[in-house]
Amino acid sequence: MVLANCGSFVKGKQVTGFSNTEETAVGLQDKTPFLLEDKLKEIGGTYSKGGDWGVHAVADGRLVTGQNPQSSEKCAQLAVQAHSN
Repeated sequence: MVLANCGSFVKGKQVTGFSNTEETAVGLQDKTPFLLEDKLKEIGGTYSKGGDWGVHAVADGRLVTGQNPQSSEKCAQLAVQAHSN
């Protein structure tokens, strides 16, 4: 997540990923080195989320992220759009 110049590649970008509440729901909040939602915010990403286990994906330029496995189809659609331009 960190570039060679010590900058974050998500800094200032719209991003999403597995939410803290989803991690807690599956009991993994204490088994991971960090919670992804917290880390994305910490390194400068503009994090957004939908409802737990729902479809939520965002694109910021050519960077496409999805909240969870249910978001994979939407991610694929956004990736095709982002790379077609």
